[in-house]
Amino acid sequence: MSAVRKSRLSQDEIDAIARAVADPRRFAILQQISSGAVTPCSKLNEHNCISPATISHHLKELQEAGLIDIAREGRTANLSFRRDVWQAYLDRLGQL
Repeated sequence: MSAVRKSRLSQDEIDAIARAVADPRRFAILQQISSGAVTPCSKLNEHNCISPATISHHLKELQEAGLIDIAREGRTANLSFRRDVWQAYLDRLGQL
């Protein structure tokens, strides 16, 4: 998904977001990322009980669902929440 404001989501995008946020750990990671403009990956410290490989998997799922952007700078990654996608998802749920 592009950085342009996303106002409409396809059914496949809705399904991907629903699957992504259904996992409690993934949703907790998303909540932490959404609390700031940009979150360095190293700040996902409250998830110490999860291995780095598992966190990486969760981040990949969130990115593929379009909920986060990952900007890599060398060995670091900065995470940003896609509020436009989240709002489009909430708008779609509100139509139920």
